[in-house]
Amino acid sequence: MAPMMRIGNFSCNLVAVIRMLAAEVTKTMITTTAPSTTAVRWSRRLTALAAALILTAGCTTADGSTPDTAAGTSATGSSTAADAATRDDAEFNRLFRHGSADVDGVRMHYVTGGTGEPLVLLHGWPQSWYQWRPIMPALAERFTVYAVDLPGLGDSEGAPPSYDKATLARYVHTLLADQLGLRRVNLVGHDLGAGVGFQYAAQFPDEVVRYAHLDYPLPGPALDAATYRTLSWHLAFHDQDTFPETIVADDVREYLDLFFGYVAYGGTSFGGPGAEAPYSDAQIDEFARTYRRPQVLTGGFELYRTLDQDERDNTAAAPISMPTMLMTAEGLLEFTRSTVEPRMTRITRAVEVPAAGHWLPQENTTFVTTELLAFFTEGEDR
Repeated sequence: MAPMMRIGNFSCNLVAVIRMLAAEVTKTMITTTAPSTTAVRWSRRLTALAAALILTAGCTTADGSTPDTAAGTSATGSSTAADAATRDDAEFNRLFRHGSADVDGVRMHYVTGGTGEPLVLLHGWPQSWYQWRPIMPALAERFTVYAVDLPGLGDSEGAPPSYDKATLARYVHTLLADQLGLRRVNLVGHDLGAGVGFQYAAQFPDEVVRYAHLDYPLPGPALDAATYRTLSWHLAFHDQDTFPETIVADDVREYLDLFFGYVAYGGTSFGGPGAEAPYSDAQIDEFARTYRRPQVLTGGFELYRTLDQDERDNTAAAPISMPTMLMTAEGLLEFTRSTVEPRMTRITRAVEVPAAGHWLPQENTTFVTTELLAFFTEGEDR
């Protein structure tokens, strides 16, 4: 043990030196009108090297704690770890825990807690598992909840080979069935996560007990991808190669804040006068934290760039026949239903969420929670 400790101490001392060098380079960049590309590159390299040594050497500070970069804290003090939004959330930490598992080259992050049958929640864009936070405690009283960050999104690390929903569904299945041993699940998908949810149910029909499809018109035989892109400007914009990243990257939080309001209840997307984002500043900060990562930002837009493949995959998929619930924003039920019915033969419950735009769990938490619990706990003929 002693030699390893000496190596660790040496590495930790080296970390301190590298950090000092990085700080000096950064100081030079700040005081220079036009910092050189070389200076920027070396600052990033030194910072990355320090972080790598921390992780490999297990460095600790004088009080025995891990240095801030290992704990997921940036040089500015802002947390980047998966538990950034929940570290001080007493209710969450009493009921839930963070977990991760390797799936075909992607480190997939999820949150779980509760007791009972598995209930899996799949998020949409521009969100993460955290979109389900308002309704998770109530669901966990009856189910063991699994809120999953889709591959390449949220706090999942790495990227899948494609963001088409059939591929993402297979990644989620490997996580749930192979890594977590869940061979029979209840499933909820919202927005583009519902595209993944449908493909999961279509590919693994014997493993899905019940499925809830939330506010997502389904590209497929009743809605081709070209028409889909005409439904809203953002669908066509997000589909463009590199343009969205170029425009959004420097102002991710501001873009998300505006977008949340755009498709909220009363937002201009619904023909209303405009609306504020239904999320608090802290909640928007959490979503922006993950989408500021370049790979995650690109991954989010890739969800839209695969619409043509999604149309082909959904058209080729066999219709699902497990009890299915359809839930939409106020005023969108009939249109959404017309797009999903060719591929969902057993819709036993279809509801609009009163006074809610696209962000159903946030805009009408009580209604959404009550409806989900009723659907997943009662017989299909209600």
